[in-house]
Amino acid sequence: MRGDAGGDKKLFKIGELAALCEVSPRTIDYYTKIGLIEPTERSTTNYRLYGNETLQQLKRIEWLKQQKLSLEEIKDLLLKNGKVSSEEAVTDRLTALQLHMMQLEREAKAIAPILEQLKPKQARNLLKSLSPQTAACIEALLLLIGKGPLM
Repeated sequence: MRGDAGGDKKLFKIGELAALCEVSPRTIDYYTKIGLIEPTERSTTNYRLYGNETLQQLKRIEWLKQQKLSLEEIKDLLLKNGKVSSEEAVTDRLTALQLHMMQLEREAKAIAPILEQLKPKQARNLLKSLSPQTAACIEALLLLIGKGPLM
């Protein structure tokens, strides 16, 4: 990690950036080659150096990949939206959570009729087989869709 004369700007070599984002240095090279990221500057020994903005952009790219977007789709999205800010990253996370909650709600609605047909003993056995956190989430989703608790 390097800093400018004032010490305000952190710069990372490829290996440092890769370690921080838990990707390989080859991934950093590839993303640079296809234009997903750009080095902030070059060192006196011609190393590519990347700043905090690139670090945030890489984290956003990896998150978007987890959402099943292709690198081409990610590149288009980044070009449309410009550089990433921490506020945008939070907004992306909240949007993803909202989409995930909507998917869970749809799934809860789909399984609710099956759960309603369970006998009390079957429902208790089902709940025992789940972790407490999973059981609590299922109960909350059922309450959310107005189906009441499982038991």
